Order: sequence, then C-alpha cells, then structure tokens
Amino acid sequence: GRTEGMNQWKSAHAAKTDARSLAEAIDGADVFLGLSAKGALTTKMVQSMAEKPIIFAMANPDPEITPEEVAEIRADAIMATGRSDYPNQVNNVLGFPYIFRGALDVRATTINDDMKIAAARALAELARQDVPDDVDAAYQGMRPKFGPNYIIPVPFDPRLISAIPIAVAKAAMESGVARKPILDLDRYAQELSARRDPIASTLQRIYDRVRRQPKRIVFAEGEEEQVMRAAVSYVNQRLGTAILLGRDDIIKENARNAGIELNKQGIEIINARLSRRNGVYTDYLYERMQRKGFLFRDCQRLINTDRNHFAACMVALGDADGIVTGVTRNYSTALDDIRRIIDAKPGHRVIGASIVLARGRTVIVADTAVHDMPNAEQIADIAEEAAGFA
Repeated sequence: GRTEGMNQWKSAHAAKTDARSLAEAIDGADVFLGLSAKGALTTKMVQSMAEKPIIFAMANPDPEITPEEVAEIRADAIMATGRSDYPNQVNNVLGFPYIFRGALDVRATTINDDMKIAAARALAELARQDVPDDVDAAYQGMRPKFGPNYIIPVPFDPRLISAIPIAVAKAAMESGVARKPILDLDRYAQELSARRDPIASTLQRIYDRVRRQPKRIVFAEGEEEQVMRAAVSYVNQRLGTAILLGRDDIIKENARNAGIELNKQGIEIINARLSRRNGVYTDYLYERMQRKGFLFRDCQRLINTDRNHFAACMVALGDADGIVTGVTRNYSTALDDIRRIIDAKPGHRVIGASIVLARGRTVIVADTAVHDMPNAEQIADIAEEAAGFA
C-alpha cells in the first residue's frame, strides 16, 4: 500500500489493495463512510457500488454527496448524513449524553466497546419500534416507518433517555466495569423517564399496579391504525393482553401499511362473525333484550356486525376485563351499546371521568360525559364514584 500521507491512525485501518484512488477502491463496494469534504464522492462512483449500497456522507457542513444526487442514480441506496435537513441524521447527541448517563449511573471505570455496541444496538432497535403518539411530535407529524429513509431515530426522540442508558449500564455490568451495579433495571427505566417528564412517575405508579394483575383488554375498533398502535403500546408496557376486534386480513393489511408490528406475544385478533363464542354471546344478548322488542335474529346481527356489542359480551361473560372504544363513534353511542349488556354494580352509578395529570398532582373531572343536568342526588353520587375511582 501507499506510504505517503499515512500515520498510526490511518495505518490501523489500511488494507492491502492495488487501488490508488477512491474511484478504484469504491468499485463494487457495499459501504461508503466519508469524513472528508464536499464533492469527494461522485455520482459515477456511486453507480459503480454494489447492489443496495450504504452511503454515510458525514462531511460537514456539506456532505461528500447529497441525498438528491444519490436518489437520481441509485433508488436502492441507503443514505445518511450529518445534517438535520436530510433523513437519517447521524448526530453524536444520539450517543454521547446517554452513554455517559449509563456509565455514570453504574460508576463505570471505563467506557468499553461492549458499552458502545450496546448503545448502537439500542438505537437500531428503537428505529425498528413503532413510534407512539407522544413521540410523534418529535417527528413533526410525519410518523416514520423503519426503512431506507428512517434507519436511526432523530436526536430529539424522547425515548432515547430511557433506552440507551439502560443498554449501556447493563453492558457495563456484564463486562465487569461497573462499580455500582443497578439491581432493578425496571425501576431505573422509570427514573430515567421521570427525568424527561415528571408526569411519567405518576403514570408509572399506575402501570406498576396493573402489571401486578395483568388484564385482558378488548380494543373494539381493531382495524383502525390509532387503535392498533394503542394495543401495541399496551403490550409493550407489559400491562396485559390486547385483543383486536376486526377482520384478520384487514387488520394485518392496515398494520403492514402503517408499519405496525402485530406478530408478538400478547396480541390476539378476533373476528366477531367467525368467533366460536358467537352463539354464546347471541344467547346472552337475546336473554337481556327479548322483552325490549329485540328478536333473536336482531341480537345475532348485532353480535356479528357490531363491535361494541361483541366486546361488551366478552367482558360480561369473563372473556375480557375491559373495553377500549369510541375512536370511530361518538362516546354516547358507544356507551349506549355497552349499557345494553353491562349493568352498573348494585349501589353504584355509571359516570364519566376525565383524568388531568399536572406537575405533582392528579385531578379527576366528573361527570363530563354521562349526566347532562344532574340533580343534587346525582351530583353527590358522582362525587362518591369519582373519589372511589381515584
């Protein structure tokens, strides 16, 4: 190889080759990693690269070649730069603060390769995950989906603080450089989330209670993208089992188009019309509604086609613990459907409640949904029910 312009750092990465220019060396290459200057990589060089080339043009302020130039000649290329105005910005803020956080929290004696690799893998895993609604704001409403234009989270993704430090701390402990091991990683994750959002600590207390007794929740409008995301979030947080109601093929197609991963333990899909419990639910609904002008075929039609009636029967007969509905229908309509099947407990009143989480306190506003003009007795009952709910 050449000797001119070499030093100990370049020599460590040098390879024996007859190529004497970038144009010669890049022919057939799979990956280009540039830290040089604008224009160092030409379109002709990119054309000579292997199928589906990976191009990291990291020169600042202008990359070795722009994404627009690459897109004109190689639609199969995966490209990243150091600039925020292009997709796939590689920014050291994605790693350094969180690597330091994890290292400091376990009092690591050094930051070794295992810890760096753990951070990189955590970033890769985060990019593959569905982006929840509370994170979507960091992407300015353009919800990303893992692919050529989204291989790495943006620097402002709020999930970074609770994903990378944990991976780094765990790697430090496993590689023997941690002087103060963290015994409860779940608690550590909660503390990290609380640093980003003080309200997170309040929610974590609720999550902890639910995790001790996981629930089966039926998501009645299972074909809706928003509902599928909620179901995935519910399962990812280990709160219980999510049941999506809807047509299996439609749910899977919509999930695929939205980049939502449903092939995971804890998510079930039920088609009401094809369910083995269909007859049981029809009989139960008919028993309740036959004296209110409903024929058996009316009840059968409701169970076959109405998601709220089917979901309510699941809860009434112990096949699920709760219902999430109201995305595609007015809440009052959804509530009327459910109350045909599920009664309030003896001595209790059905109320609606809104939960407001503020810094350091939780406020429950009731009743904003069920009673339009409550009398004095109803107001007293609402207050008691809300207090019990709290």
